[in-house]
Amino acid sequence: MGFRLPGIRRSSFSGSQTFSCKDAEVPKGYLAVYVGEKMKRFLIPVLFLNEPLFQELLRQAEEKFGFCHPMGGLTIPCEEAVFLSIASRLNQQ
Repeated sequence: MGFRLPGIRRSSFSGSQTFSCKDAEVPKGYLAVYVGEKMKRFLIPVLFLNEPLFQELLRQAEEKFGFCHPMGGLTIPCEEAVFLSIASRLNQQ
């Protein structure tokens, strides 16, 4: 599935790939989000949704995409490095 940070999971995704049932499953307590130019798929703890840092990312996503996300899941409009930095900070709290 790729590398893992505590509390965050990443799986590779390319628009041309087809997900198998195993790839599409999201474990209980996690949410799938797509980040960066390559739309990499990350699984984040749902607890992130309550954090002000993550809520700012959600506001940016709403401004850019409204409620229609092109990947079918939540798309976060920021660079992958920025997302990983925020996720790392949230994991330390």
